[in-house]
Amino acid sequence: MKILALGGCGEIGRHASKTLLADPAVESVVIADQDGDRAKAFAQTLGARASWQALDITNADALGKAVERADIVLNTVGPYFRFGPLVLDAAIAAKKHYLDVCDDWEPTLEMLSRHEKAKDAGITAILGLGATPGISNILARKAVSLLPEASTVITGWQLSEALPEKIEKTPSAATVHGMHQLTGTIRVFRNSAFVDEKPIQKLKINYPGFGSHTACTIGHPEPVTLPLFLEGVKTSLNVMVAPLPIILALKALTFLVDKGIVSHERAAWFSERVEGPNLGKREASLLGELLKKKGPTFLPPLFALAQGIKDGKQASVGCALAAGPSGGMGPATGIPLAIGAILAAQGKLAGPGVLPPEAAIEPDAFFEIFGQFTSPKTDAKSAVFITRSEE
Repeated sequence: MKILALGGCGEIGRHASKTLLADPAVESVVIADQDGDRAKAFAQTLGARASWQALDITNADALGKAVERADIVLNTVGPYFRFGPLVLDAAIAAKKHYLDVCDDWEPTLEMLSRHEKAKDAGITAILGLGATPGISNILARKAVSLLPEASTVITGWQLSEALPEKIEKTPSAATVHGMHQLTGTIRVFRNSAFVDEKPIQKLKINYPGFGSHTACTIGHPEPVTLPLFLEGVKTSLNVMVAPLPIILALKALTFLVDKGIVSHERAAWFSERVEGPNLGKREASLLGELLKKKGPTFLPPLFALAQGIKDGKQASVGCALAAGPSGGMGPATGIPLAIGAILAAQGKLAGPGVLPPEAAIEPDAFFEIFGQFTSPKTDAKSAVFITRSEE
C-alpha cells in the first residue's frame, strides 16, 4: 500500500503520516507539500518508508503524476471549497482511493455529486474522516442502530477540543473555518427538509446519564449527510458546547463579521486569544469513570445523540467517545484519517462511490484500530460510551 499524503507535514497530516507508518502493511508514505523543505525535514524523521515531494496541487499535471504513483490519496489541504473537488477529480481520473478531512458542508455536497463518477472508476472516496466530522458520524451510525425508530440525530463536541495546539501570529485554518461556520447561514435538516438558518441557535440537550445542558448550533457536514444515509432521520443538527462567556464573545465576533466590520481571519485571530490554546491535557481515564468522579455536570467531549421511539415511548441513545488521543486537534483528526486508509487497504470500506464516514465505515472495525491510539487504550467495545434514557 503506497500512500500519497497531501499536506502530510501539516498539523493534521503529520499525525496521519505517523499513524500510517505504525502499520507494517504500509509500504510507503510520500509527504507532499508546497513547501518542499518542510516536507523533506519531516519525512527525514519518519524512517526509510517515508519520502517527500514538493508539490503545488494547483499544477494539474504534477498532481496527476503524483496521484498516479499512489494506491491511496490522503488530502489534508484546505480550504476544501477550493482544493477538495480538485484533488478528488484527480483521484477519480487515476482510479485511486481518496480520503480527506473536509469539514465544510458546501464542498461536501459538491464532492458527493461525483458519486457516480467514482463508482464508474471503481474507487471509494471518503469525505470528512477526522474527529468531527468523522468520528461523530460513526458515533451517529452507532446510536441510530441502537434505537429502533430514531428520528433526530444531534452530533456535538466541546469547543475546547477543537482549539489549535498553540497560538501563532496568524490564526489556524481550523479557527478561520470555525468562523465561517458561525457566520452567515448554515444548512441543517429539520422536519424532513434541509433549511438554511443562522448559526449559534441555543438548543437544550437532555443527554442520557449526563443531564440537561445548553449547546449552540454550528455549520458542519454532519447535518447534510446523516439524513441521506441513516434511514428514518427527520432532524439532524450539529452543535458546539462552551461556557457562556465564550459563546457571548463568539456572538459578538460573528456579528462584526456579518456586518462587514471585521474579516473572518481577524475574528479568528481574536477568537483564539479569547479561548486560548488546546494544551492537550486530557485526563487519562475513560469517560464513564470521569462521569462517576465529576457527576453529570457536563456533556461528553465528542458525542452523537439519537432521539426517537422505543416500545411506543420516547427514548434516546447517546454514543460518546470514551477516550481520545492526547495532544489536541492534530492527532484527533489525523489519526482517524489514517485509519480510513488502513481500512481501505484491508478492503473494509463500503463503496465504490463518494461517501461520508457513516455510509462507508463499520463502527466496530474503526474503533478496534482507533483504540490503539487512545489514552488510555481501548477496544471496539470500550471505545464508545453508550447511555440510554431508559437506564
